[in-house]
Amino acid sequence: MRVAVFSTHAFDRQFFDEANINRRHDLHYLDARLTPATSGLARDYPVVCAFVNDQLDTTVLTAITAGGTRMIALRSAGFNHVDIGKARDLGLTVSRVPTYSPHAVAEHTIALMLSLDRKIHRAYARVRDGNFALDGLLGFDVNGLTAGIVGTGKIGTIVARILLGFGCRVLAYDVAPSQECRAMGVEYVPLDDVWTRSDIITLHTPLTPETRHMIGAQAITRMKPGVMILNTGRGALVDTQALIAGLKSGHIGHVGLDVYEEEEHLFFQDLSSHVIQDDVFARLLTFPNVVVTAHQAFFTREALRAISETTLDNISAFEQGRRSGNELS
Repeated sequence: MRVAVFSTHAFDRQFFDEANINRRHDLHYLDARLTPATSGLARDYPVVCAFVNDQLDTTVLTAITAGGTRMIALRSAGFNHVDIGKARDLGLTVSRVPTYSPHAVAEHTIALMLSLDRKIHRAYARVRDGNFALDGLLGFDVNGLTAGIVGTGKIGTIVARILLGFGCRVLAYDVAPSQECRAMGVEYVPLDDVWTRSDIITLHTPLTPETRHMIGAQAITRMKPGVMILNTGRGALVDTQALIAGLKSGHIGHVGLDVYEEEEHLFFQDLSSHVIQDDVFARLLTFPNVVVTAHQAFFTREALRAISETTLDNISAFEQGRRSGNELS
């Protein structure tokens, strides 16, 4: 099928081209993000392949449908950027990649935790400047701490297994508790118990109206002083203004983020020669106890291979008039 691939990067081309050798779809790579201003680029493409920062609201969906698009193939697990109700009304098929490499995201979460604990980011910069002093780099043992996991799907379950291996007591909250986690020794508790009892809190839940800003001012006041907060899920799970207030007061001890609620204007592009216009994000970067990565938790060879193969398989199923099982509408 003829496919318009929006928000394309070099790594997308590499892995999609490899996966497409035997599938033989007609892939047209576009650097542009899909927005109302660029929706005209999708004209005459039956399939639009979109990424997490592409805009798929009512305006865009209406425009691309009028231009002949019949399917949206998301190359992501998340779909909070898509107006699914409108897509159904327009008769659009929307597919996603529900899993690709949960180990990639789980391992990145632990990398953020250890970087913050042992001040790896600060130590690296010091040593390169010839400063070998240890003052200000004091860490703590993760062994024996209580870690709270919100969301125990595939990623959260792997994080739990790793943290148990570190010797942590692991608490969890999920509307659908995992028997695998229970068997490993994870203790399911109410969400407020995760906030009040955890030394480390990590988020692995989808973004829904119910989970939006689940970590806000009220939740932060319930947390232990010095708590570490990790988010490799979705940016809007955390109220960034409340997070900054908690950091300024000293109540929050460490923050590790791979996602940010306004990231579509920042991430996946080189802005090194520009002044960052997002004042909230710029303020976040001033804290020495904050580590931010630009939505790279998924970014491994294994994950990119799985994403490209599943996305193209979803398109093949649509072309053949069948369902892949990954459809949202």
